Amino acid sequence: MAFLMDDDAFEDAVSRALDDIPSRLRDVMDNVVIFIENRYEPGPDEDPDTVLLGLYDGVPLTERGMDWGEVAMPDRIFIYQEPILEMCESEEEVVDEVAITVVHEVAHHFGIDDATLHELGWG
Repeated sequence: MAFLMDDDAFEDAVSRALDDIPSRLRDVMDNVVIFIENRYEPGPDEDPDTVLLGLYDGVPLTERGMDWGEVAMPDRIFIYQEPILEMCESEEEVVDEVAITVVHEVAHHFGIDDATLHELGWG
């Protein structure tokens, strides 16, 4: 059964997860914005049943060249509220899943792929 949590409490969980990222990493996050959305909407070429908890959309720091400039659009990290709430049964589970999802997507910003995240126990 899905856990019911209001939008403000969910946003607070995301903020706390971001605050828990070590400052030495937060300080080098560059040109990235975090969004909370209700649900991922698959594109026309994707499986319509695709369910994501989070998504990183951008160019990882490890792939940016010397010509990466200030005119680049910000990278975007999306955290999808509804599927996280649907898989959790308590506030503690929501907070834990949000933290895992935030770390996972921030790791992509730093160029860490899914396979490495799984090896590190984050997948």
